[in-house]
Amino acid sequence: MLRSISMATFTQIEAEARSRAGKGAARATRREGKVPAVIYGARQTPDLIKLDPRIIHRELNRGGWRSRLYEINVDGASTRALIRDVQFHPVTDAPEHVDFQRLAAGEPVRVAVAVQFQNEATSPGLKRGGVLNIVRHTVEVLCDPDHVPEHFEADLGTLDIGDNIRWSDLKGTGEAKPTILDRDFVVATVAPPTTIAEAAAPAAEAAAPAKAPAKGAKK
Repeated sequence: MLRSISMATFTQIEAEARSRAGKGAARATRREGKVPAVIYGARQTPDLIKLDPRIIHRELNRGGWRSRLYEINVDGASTRALIRDVQFHPVTDAPEHVDFQRLAAGEPVRVAVAVQFQNEATSPGLKRGGVLNIVRHTVEVLCDPDHVPEHFEADLGTLDIGDNIRWSDLKGTGEAKPTILDRDFVVATVAPPTTIAEAAAPAAEAAAPAKAPAKGAKK
């Protein structure tokens, strides 16, 4: 029986509106202890907002923030968006500005979806000492913002040494379209055991002829 993969959830972020744009206004926002930000896209006027820096640090430390979906709440109104860029202070590395891209239903968005690898314990190739070589931990796709997969699944259960997982093998892709269109690209492979190559190196050294002594060296 096929198991459905849930769609992505949205992380809630609280923000406040900003009234003015420009470098001076941004500096004033930072003096308040907030991080200035903008929400743009979807053919709408950009929204100027400011955020608690603790929220930004939290999201950056979680990792994967470039592909996480957010719902930004400002004065009772919510906007769905992706973080597209974070600007940092050149000395302190503190976040100084955040760019959000607004999401609109029906307008495809480019997003990187994580790949989860399943059934490693039953893979014949891995059981025989093969090594899982992950080419892509995430796959960049175009999809509707309301139907972004939470993740893709790669089933390793039947893979032997030399086999691979390609885009067409992933589960949970739904209506998502990969940004790579010219080939059925590889996501992961089961490579031969590295111990074979490591064991061969000392044996080759032992079999190699000894070097002749240098001129003048004592025998």
